Amino acid sequence: MRSHCTAAGIRLALLGCLLLSASHAAAAEKAEEGKARIRILATGGTIAGTQTRQQDHAYKAGTLDVEQLIAAVPDLKQLAILGGEQVANIGSQDMNDAVWLKLARRINALLATPDVDGIVVTHGTDTMEETAYFLNLVIRSDKPVVLVGAMRPANALGADGPANLYNAVAVATHPGARGRGVLVAINDEIHAARSVIKTNTTNVQAFESPNRGPAGLVHGGRVTWFEPMDKKHTHRSEFSIEKVEKLPRVDILYAHANMSADLLEAAVKNGARGLVIAGVGEGNMTHQSREVLAKAVKQGVAVVRSTRVMSGIVRRTSEVDDDKLGFVASGELNPAKSRVLLQLALTKTKDPAQLQQYFQEY
Repeated sequence: MRSHCTAAGIRLALLGCLLLSASHAAAAEKAEEGKARIRILATGGTIAGTQTRQQDHAYKAGTLDVEQLIAAVPDLKQLAILGGEQVANIGSQDMNDAVWLKLARRINALLATPDVDGIVVTHGTDTMEETAYFLNLVIRSDKPVVLVGAMRPANALGADGPANLYNAVAVATHPGARGRGVLVAINDEIHAARSVIKTNTTNVQAFESPNRGPAGLVHGGRVTWFEPMDKKHTHRSEFSIEKVEKLPRVDILYAHANMSADLLEAAVKNGARGLVIAGVGEGNMTHQSREVLAKAVKQGVAVVRSTRVMSGIVRRTSEVDDDKLGFVASGELNPAKSRVLLQLALTKTKDPAQLQQYFQEY
């Protein structure tokens, strides 16, 4: 009798455990309901870098993989249903057109499915503004795409990567992020890809949008939005990489006092299909350089005047007669972003008037 009671007790206990387990599973499943499904695509950079000694400034970028990045951020999985992929593992100084095309194609493929609600891209800070703007022009969805990086390696004192990644995922899950184009979330600020630039070599407050200001703020996962971007981007963009295997070569040359024109001639000779001038002031350069560039335009090379100055606008036919010389004025775009737009624009046209239209619209 006693053994029978014991067996019955065990069966009841097991049944209770099964019911409790099922109850917990149902509760967990219910907790997951309504969460955004975010894919984190890692490309390396300082956010995934480590240093051997705190006293050293030297470190190696991209030593941590995407799963390690996710695991290092407390409560990150409470924000969203996460998945990770390693697209590249490089310092962003080595970012290149091939990785851009690979990354953009993967993002487009993921966002085309109902299983992904948004993308977060971990990236080095050196060229993050360029990658963000490239994606802003070629992503074919209004779902959120947020880039994030860090100014300090993962094991440095006061590492900023974990908080930045947490906030980036929070931005990607926020309903207000949809339709805003590609964003950069860093140091408690949200920036539009078109506006943001890196303005400091090492400080955590290294990113600004000098002409327009940030697109929003994010602190501890709480998001506040400001005015949306008024230029074309993402699902409204006419640029496509579907049939693009290689982007045209576009070089940037820096204007300065006593600027020589031989580097301009060398760039054209070596196959540049476009030239962007980081001009002085409002996109100006030496008289000799203007003459060489005017000849390049007649040879079918596109020329864009930007500025080495951090803020302001390069207006058409102000100090330089763009109409006469066949140049394009960059407007708000700095030299790095002017290069990105010109690369894509040259896949469609070489006409200076149409190129200028692109710079006004994008």
